[in-house]
Amino acid sequence: MTKNTILFLFFLVSQVALSQIVINELDCDTPGTDDLEFIELLSETPNFPLDGYVVVFFNGSTNGQHKSYMALDLDGYETDINGVLLIGSTNVSPFPQYVIPANVIQNGVDAVAIYRADDLDFEEPVKAYVDDTLIDVLIYRTTQSDGVEFVSIFSAFNPSISIITEGTTNNTNSIQRNNDGSYTVKAPTPRQLNDGSGIVLNGILITVAETSYNEGDTFDVVFTSEQTVTSDINFSIAFNNGTFNTSDFIGNTSITIPNGSNTASTSITLVDDAFDEGDEEMLMKLSGLVSPNYSLNNNLRIRVVDNDFQVASFGTPINPTYENVASTQPTGYYNNLDGKSGSVLRQAMQDIIAEEGVVRAQTYNDVIDILKEADQNPANSNQVWLVYKEIGRAKLDFQTTSTSTGKWNREHTFPRSRGGFYSIDLDDIVDGKDVFWNTTADSLRHGNSDAHALRAADGPENSSRGNQFYGQYNGPSGTLGKFKGDVARSVFYMAVRYTDWK
Repeated sequence: MTKNTILFLFFLVSQVALSQIVINELDCDTPGTDDLEFIELLSETPNFPLDGYVVVFFNGSTNGQHKSYMALDLDGYETDINGVLLIGSTNVSPFPQYVIPANVIQNGVDAVAIYRADDLDFEEPVKAYVDDTLIDVLIYRTTQSDGVEFVSIFSAFNPSISIITEGTTNNTNSIQRNNDGSYTVKAPTPRQLNDGSGIVLNGILITVAETSYNEGDTFDVVFTSEQTVTSDINFSIAFNNGTFNTSDFIGNTSITIPNGSNTASTSITLVDDAFDEGDEEMLMKLSGLVSPNYSLNNNLRIRVVDNDFQVASFGTPINPTYENVASTQPTGYYNNLDGKSGSVLRQAMQDIIAEEGVVRAQTYNDVIDILKEADQNPANSNQVWLVYKEIGRAKLDFQTTSTSTGKWNREHTFPRSRGGFYSIDLDDIVDGKDVFWNTTADSLRHGNSDAHALRAADGPENSSRGNQFYGQYNGPSGTLGKFKGDVARSVFYMAVRYTDWK
């Protein structure tokens, strides 16, 4: 027997020994905002510990170069009584055992694989590979073509491997593994065995009438099980999240669905204190369920609106007041401008507003906190003032996902695509507005995070403005257009501040 034959047989034996876990179902693309994606793993035996395994997602696009873009360490997790582990966002129902952000699973042509490895092995993007640590792999797509290289790579693991198509964009299907290892595309069945067998689980649904309440309000939380229970089901709920804690509400958090029933409820009263803590979000978490009971939904976010907000002594931009605000400029700040004009005046102004060692820059992500203070709504300290819409919006509603409706984000008053300033990797850091970068008049890249030229703006309105010049863009209809003076001053500042301004 040749050496190569021995190695090949060892490789096959290794796969048999390690194939106790497979990719059972994948939903890579869902209707709407694509936030219901999930992947489901299946073990040969129930309650199988997944220590030492990692799920790796590979990007098959030209830019992705068939390299990993996400790795999920499964240490500490185990499959359930049916051998299933569901991985998905908090929007997925039943509620996943392993929670990931929404809309992070790419649509294809891509691949997902299980390895005997660690997520740190994929801390940097790693090209897809086959060795004796590979346990299972699925190559998938929606409407994309190609994928030949993935097939070439993974054919060493499975010579008959092919690309499985989930359906067209925004489809309602998932890719499901059959017992013989082939695949079927049909309606998703998260946290269920694909052939309909197994122990029937009892899901618990949490319902609340509203997603936002004021301090002092009382609301009911209702828990409904899919089945009438034959013995008491006991569990607990918690609401802690950030500054919201047990001092902020009153109510029973130990819940029992009694024998012979399928529902229970509790009333929660929000404490109306005299402190301006700002609007908060409670995070309702259910815990303590014992199999075969499980959560259909969980981690519900509920807004708590603080009625102790502050009103400034001055008016909003559409209802301005005068002589209530004084300049904070140091004495003699502009003395060096006296008697100058033209390019000499411009240079003297730049010497002041771009003076190295005095004027410093923050990261782009630090600007979020800066805008919460700089663009605070004078009529409500818990809101920012939206530059084009000319209305207030809760500070909590900063856009963090691809969904911008009802959210606010950072608007460059002069579009960065026109100004020639763009984000760098360090812009993603949040190190506090008191930590600075050194900057000069030539540091055009700092124009991206220059808070003097950034304003809080409604997400969709920011997109509507795009990179149009003012004049091409005049703001939403029905507003007073009071923002025009503010953005004019902002653009003028940028033109003077940066030497390489385009």
